[in-house]
Amino acid sequence: MTDTRWPLAVPVATRIAGTYPLADTYHLAHMKAQVPGFFSEAAALVEKETGLTTPGAPEVRVVSRGEWAERNLATFARMLAPLEEKIASRLEEAGRSSPAFARRVIAIETGALLGLLAKRVLGQYELVLPEDESGDVVALVGANILALERQHQFRPFEFRMWIVLHEATHRAQFLGVPWLRDYFLSLIDQLVANAGPTPGRLSRLVAEVIEAGRNNRPLIDDSGLLGLFATPEQKSVIDRVQALMSLLEGHGHVVMDRIGARLLPSQDRMSAILKARRRDPRTAALFRLLGMEMKMKQYELGEAFIVEVEKEAGWPALDRAWAGPESLPTLPEIYSPGEWLRRVA
Repeated sequence: MTDTRWPLAVPVATRIAGTYPLADTYHLAHMKAQVPGFFSEAAALVEKETGLTTPGAPEVRVVSRGEWAERNLATFARMLAPLEEKIASRLEEAGRSSPAFARRVIAIETGALLGLLAKRVLGQYELVLPEDESGDVVALVGANILALERQHQFRPFEFRMWIVLHEATHRAQFLGVPWLRDYFLSLIDQLVANAGPTPGRLSRLVAEVIEAGRNNRPLIDDSGLLGLFATPEQKSVIDRVQALMSLLEGHGHVVMDRIGARLLPSQDRMSAILKARRRDPRTAALFRLLGMEMKMKQYELGEAFIVEVEKEAGWPALDRAWAGPESLPTLPEIYSPGEWLRRVA
């Protein structure tokens, strides 16, 4: 499944992701048999809650950490191909490295990143898949779900249903809003197409380091290393991606909690524990470096945006966000929901 140009990426990701003792037991087999039925129920509940139509049924897979990393590596290999070629070409022109060596480094570093993420991801609605597969797959990382259930003594039925509700909401967003998938992928394409080292960036970076020190602010912000080396044009696209993901994650979290509150007695406890998990200071520095800190903030910022919009204008007002790309909130508007409401009203 993984791009053959990245032969080292999968073993690197798999080794870093590690294993979980219960992942090869009957507990996992039971989960695999259980969750497709959960998803059918969740999809119907999400449609009723959001008004978004989700035709058909996805393939619901329970995967290992290594399998999750491998599936995402296949996507990364294809998406990063233009950047890989650009960096390799520039290094070769400068006489610093061979293209093969540059590709090897990119593959290993990407494998390491996905291996780290594979230890934390619970579920994913997959948007971009290899060409030989359907594009309607929900993947749940069984080892991570089992580990949290055991660590926090969650009721398996409730926790699995709750996770599935979140992924069912993401599927409703991308299938129920006809233009959203293509728009999201176009943003990713813009980031990749414009990525790569630019002339004079190093000297400008030195000036930014000095300025950051004078103002007592961190040089690496929510966008991580990607933002550090991004041009102003690239940062504009990063802002649009972050605003969109904040909206989608916040909307998904509110819908998940709202339905869960009616169905699942332990909803409040599960929600509180996962929010605390996202704020874990032991991983904060790593997430900042990788640009994943904003991912952690997206849940809170997006949830606050959704709650404030509903408070000011009612739940149906959120439908304005699905009218078209121009109606999506900008990143400043995520922080100030009233500004978005005034613009789209």
